[in-house]
Amino acid sequence: MPPHDPRRPEDPPSAPPVGTRARPRSGPTIRATACFAAALSIASAAGDARAQVGLSQWQPSSLAQPVTLVYPTDTVSRPTRFGPFTLDVAVDASPASGHHRLVLMSHGSSGSPLPDHALAARLARAGFVVAQLLHEGDNHLDARLAGPESFRLRPTEAVRVIDALAADPSWAARLDLGRVGVHGMSAGGVTALSLAGAQWRTLDLVRHCLAHPQEDEAFCFQGATTAERRADRQARFNRARFWPEFMLPAEIKAWHGGRSPSADRPDPRPDPRIASVTAAVPVAAIFSADSLQRIHVPVGLVSARLDTVVLPRFHSARVLANCSTCETLADLPAGHFDVLWPWPEDVARAVAAQQVRGGETTPGFDAALRDHAHERIVAFHRRHLAP
Repeated sequence: MPPHDPRRPEDPPSAPPVGTRARPRSGPTIRATACFAAALSIASAAGDARAQVGLSQWQPSSLAQPVTLVYPTDTVSRPTRFGPFTLDVAVDASPASGHHRLVLMSHGSSGSPLPDHALAARLARAGFVVAQLLHEGDNHLDARLAGPESFRLRPTEAVRVIDALAADPSWAARLDLGRVGVHGMSAGGVTALSLAGAQWRTLDLVRHCLAHPQEDEAFCFQGATTAERRADRQARFNRARFWPEFMLPAEIKAWHGGRSPSADRPDPRPDPRIASVTAAVPVAAIFSADSLQRIHVPVGLVSARLDTVVLPRFHSARVLANCSTCETLADLPAGHFDVLWPWPEDVARAVAAQQVRGGETTPGFDAALRDHAHERIVAFHRRHLAP
């Protein structure tokens, strides 16, 4: 799930899964992070020739939100402030010469590209161009579509980014888009697994939450911070319990993500350019076992065994139990948001305070383990995206 809004995390259905939309989020802490776009032009005088990572915002006409591009550059990076975050980047620098593979990155609910920057920068130093999406209606400035509606839209947004880069003369000349990688964190795992070919429907989300309302409550009741809102969410779940499936609304029963196999279209991927997928603490309980079994591209997972926001036994473990091309890259002795970096302490506290359960940083967690997990993700994409 999660993100980067200093106020709200990015968890699973922050909107009631059946029916209604989440309310837009607003507040003074969001305004601090809202300076992300403006801060692209502000850099300090200190420089570091070691970290030559470029960063720019790019706005294709096919998307409502800008894309953050992180890439190798020959320009010296400098510490740069983005709201409460400081990134060591060369803002708007020219990309290094050569043809680079692309990795798409999908943030968690109510998130932004910022908390995944350490991984994006590591990928850039390995020679990749990284395109970090800001998902429409499910980001740190606007969460009105958070939950199943965003889950449905995210893979389409990712494919549009690939198409837009292919159509952009300056970027198309620098990219090899024959084989593209995807990485998603938390709700971004829905993006990643959907692009790998997995399918889900809201009805299965509801059935999961009917079966495990206490065990997986942080997922099922994300955003339901009062007894009244929790009861309302439970009532919506119950409607699916008591009505026969044929009487439920079509939108609840509709399949999303991937493609249903057929004689003339056996490939479940919605876009055949997707060739390598990784996911960290992914939302995955919603995917059907059959569709996970149909995935044939390599998928690498990073789980956090102390995660109380998206319980591994219902999410990561479901993927591993059903997907023969999936493997564990790291199983961290950590919580949900420990996989993110940078993660300023004030942001971490504010996000944890919004969780139904857990969300705090793990005392004593060795950050070197997260760095190693990032190295494994980079190595995974290098192995599977190599020419």
